[in-house]
Amino acid sequence: MLPGSIQISGETLSGAEIRDICESLRENSVRLLSLRGCQLSERDFGHVCRGVAESRSLAQLNLNLGIVSNINRVKQLAEALKTNRSVQSLFLHGSPLTDAGLALLNPALSIHPSLVALDLGDCMLGDEGINLICGLLPPDGAKSGLKELTLSANPGITSKGWGRLAIAVAHSSQLRVLNLDYNPLGDQVAGMLAVAVASSRTLEVLDLEGTGLTNQSAQTLLDMVENYPTALRTLILAENNISPELQQQISDLLSEGEEEEETEAHEVTAREKNSWICQNSKSSGSWAGGGRS
Repeated sequence: MLPGSIQISGETLSGAEIRDICESLRENSVRLLSLRGCQLSERDFGHVCRGVAESRSLAQLNLNLGIVSNINRVKQLAEALKTNRSVQSLFLHGSPLTDAGLALLNPALSIHPSLVALDLGDCMLGDEGINLICGLLPPDGAKSGLKELTLSANPGITSKGWGRLAIAVAHSSQLRVLNLDYNPLGDQVAGMLAVAVASSRTLEVLDLEGTGLTNQSAQTLLDMVENYPTALRTLILAENNISPELQQQISDLLSEGEEEEETEAHEVTAREKNSWICQNSKSSGSWAGGGRS
């Protein structure tokens, strides 16, 4: 049987339900486990963590909206992730993690062999947390790192922390999606991020919705998109004090870049196909000639 999913939202889970979840995890019949906003006892949370540790099929773990509600639960989750080898995506959005909690979780995150997507949005993080997260975005060739990172709604992070993140993003050889929406970034931090995007060879999606940007930021981002070749394909600027005209210009330029890449890809495919046809024709001709002699 192919691994399936268990998705429960906003419910109070009974001991019997927790036993069923843990049994499914141990039987490797679960690929996605989502307990978004659910209520469960400390004992039952420990049981779930042990199930996560034992599972070899679990790829996505969603504990959003307050499931990881105290330091004891952070420690149990960290222990589970030290043993687990299969989780690729971890969602902790809306957990009161704080920098102290992330410091406990970080050793398990940094050595996990499969983790590529991490959501720490609205986790009450500050600059110390950012320093730890930068370690999950290793520089070119150092080791594998995150491909998707969400840090939405963490207002405790200062411009110093965002500057540190921008440097890590610029040098990361893995990161493709970065969600920073609903942080009070402002134009100064946006300028740092523009430099990071211009330097990155992998970042394709940047979400800056509701981050306190103005036309000044938009003009900087427009200049970056217009004058520097980047991997960026999607830039979200909604809910900012930016004129619709500037947003449209940026969107149009990004669309043009994507169309040019698709055209180039089609041309390469066509050349490869023609090359194969020519080679195949030559091989057929040689075989036919050998048959006539």
